Amino acid sequence: MSNWSELQYDPLVLIVKRINLIEDYLNFGAVCKSWLCAATKDNFNSDLPRIPWLMLAEDQEDKDNSCRKFFRLYNGMILNKRIPKAIGKRCLESMGWLITTGKDENETSLLHPFSGVEIELPHPNTTKNYEDHEVGYPWTFFHKAVLSASPSHTSNYILAVIDGNRKFFSFWRPGDLRWTRIDNINSPYKHMHRDLVYYTENFYAVDWNGRVLVYDVTGSSPTHTQIVAILPPHHMGDEFYILESIGSLFVVVRYGVKSRPPIREDSSRRISLTPIYPNDGTETYGTTNFGVFEVDLAAGKLRESKQVGDRALFLGANASISVQASQFPGVKLNHIYYTDDFVEAYLFYEEGGGRDMGVYNIANGSFEPHYNGVSLSRVCPPIWVTPTLY
Repeated sequence: MSNWSELQYDPLVLIVKRINLIEDYLNFGAVCKSWLCAATKDNFNSDLPRIPWLMLAEDQEDKDNSCRKFFRLYNGMILNKRIPKAIGKRCLESMGWLITTGKDENETSLLHPFSGVEIELPHPNTTKNYEDHEVGYPWTFFHKAVLSASPSHTSNYILAVIDGNRKFFSFWRPGDLRWTRIDNINSPYKHMHRDLVYYTENFYAVDWNGRVLVYDVTGSSPTHTQIVAILPPHHMGDEFYILESIGSLFVVVRYGVKSRPPIREDSSRRISLTPIYPNDGTETYGTTNFGVFEVDLAAGKLRESKQVGDRALFLGANASISVQASQFPGVKLNHIYYTDDFVEAYLFYEEGGGRDMGVYNIANGSFEPHYNGVSLSRVCPPIWVTPTLY
């Protein structure tokens, strides 16, 4: 056939149904209009497990700054995708959707990066007592965002966020005009939340004191919060994550990301940063190690573990997730793949975040890079994005 664009619809469908990689599916639909008509979600095996891609920071030297680069671990290649609605915005991620916040106007939305579908969200100023809880850099008002279900599949979902200078727990349902905050007014504890996960039809959180909490957001007036486990004090660190893996909850503690005096290992970091406030080299930041703890909900305890089996954990400004490593070439089991997400440290440098990324071996504590390039930003450093279809 001299003109592949004239290939009939039925053979095109047979071809597209044999495609497993999302990047091949996207390229197939970009060939011409007739091929795009065959490249529907129904004709693609979207149920296969996916490995996150690393969405790099905007390239300030690229005239077309709407084009974002996605680094793929399993083949080391870059995919270019135009995402004009993400220009100049901070991005968080959950279930393949970006939660974007504008740098200046603070406008917020859910954005599907590969289809361009956008769902407007209430402005951060609709949160309770917004003026009392603003942050120094408006685009960092939301610290983390987690979906209960994908908007690609249902309209019955909840978006939970950690917000404000006190790191509150708030949520939004489709149709709501403002964010709903759970205050815990009667609680003796003030929870500065650090991460969230949707697990067994509830949202679980971990706060900066290593407390694991469960939130029931059902009903018209959700207020129920319960502490279900507490990390022993001697394991306290700088940052905390919570995720589900093989049916269990895990808390991951990250050390070294707060501003601190340099140590010998810092000399091996490839990228030098420029402090906004000169410190004569007396302060720096960067991950020194991780601790992994399985949550025993029945006993209310966390038990340290050096093994997560055939799993790889992906941590950062994305919703923390675990994947089966053996399903993906180049992904190492019992390792943590992490990005630079500690806003409280990287905003003290002119270049912003993106230096403190890598792969951590849970068993022996060693580090290695996952991306050898340089990708830095004060607004949106590299983040993990799980590729999905709308």
